Amino acid sequence: MVDEAAEEKVVNERVDIPEDAAALAHRIVEIASDKKGNDIVMLRTAELTTMADFFVICSGRSDRQVAALSGAIVDELRDEGIRPLGVEGRQSSRWVLLDFGTVIVHVFAPEEREFYGLERLWSQATQVVRIV
Repeated sequence: MVDEAAEEKVVNERVDIPEDAAALAHRIVEIASDKKGNDIVMLRTAELTTMADFFVICSGRSDRQVAALSGAIVDELRDEGIRPLGVEGRQSSRWVLLDFGTVIVHVFAPEEREFYGLERLWSQATQVVRIV
């Protein structure tokens, strides 16, 4: 039998997600903007999926900038006590996905962003922020 309190404690120690998902999403937009991310979009997806309340989508000009943007988001939030649940794509640095539970961040190289077209796929989501 699994001790649910102990299991919850382990999860809470590993990942500290703010209760206000919007504040986290806005903080991620701020970090991406400070690090010169391109075409930053914040979508409210809460009404469309249980996956996350918000998607933040941005682009880097090169593989190196995609890696730097995703690294800066993870590092700055870690300094604030927030760790991602998962990170995918760091090796290729063409599309890096950062899962913060209530907020999912997509950092793309321009070609991949155009090809996958997440904004088109989630066109019914409310666009909260767009920084071009």
